[in-house]
Amino acid sequence: MNININDIKNGMTIIIDGNLCQIMEFQHVKPGKGSAFVRIKLKNLRTGAVVENSYNTNIKIERARIERNPMQFLYTDGNNYVFMNTENYDQIEVPASKLENEKKFLKEGLEIQLEYYEGELLGITLPEKIEFEIIETEPAVKGNTANNAMKDATIETGYTLKVPLFINQGEKIIVSTSDGKYSSRA
Repeated sequence: MNININDIKNGMTIIIDGNLCQIMEFQHVKPGKGSAFVRIKLKNLRTGAVVENSYNTNIKIERARIERNPMQFLYTDGNNYVFMNTENYDQIEVPASKLENEKKFLKEGLEIQLEYYEGELLGITLPEKIEFEIIETEPAVKGNTANNAMKDATIETGYTLKVPLFINQGEKIIVSTSDGKYSSRA
């Protein structure tokens, strides 16, 4: 389906210059002289590369239909991650290479979405925030009251992040999957 470039929205998936891309952000620009154009920041869904390009406002682009299937993470099997479709219970193995950033947040039972384009697996979409248990961190040092002081903590997936000094081992915290940072106590 072709759409006018003026009708784009953030998060939309399009095919532009032969590449399958997701629009991260865009801006309509009307210079004093010359014709208007659209500056778009695009993420290539096959390579993960992020580029910024400008396009005339009179072009048409093809909108790509991405299929999203609700899945649940089951376990890791060597270099593959095994997911189960929550509707028909089919199991699918996804190679670790498709989950470079996401695998540090995968824990057993986590509900995610697998994304497909015309039968080709693109990757997964994680929830915005996930609850994890702290499995290792140093105890808080009494008297250390520096503003915004942080310490390292390891969560149940093995990922290490910075948390406030008052967080202790065994506590549950909320982690933002967009930047991998501590969000709050659970």
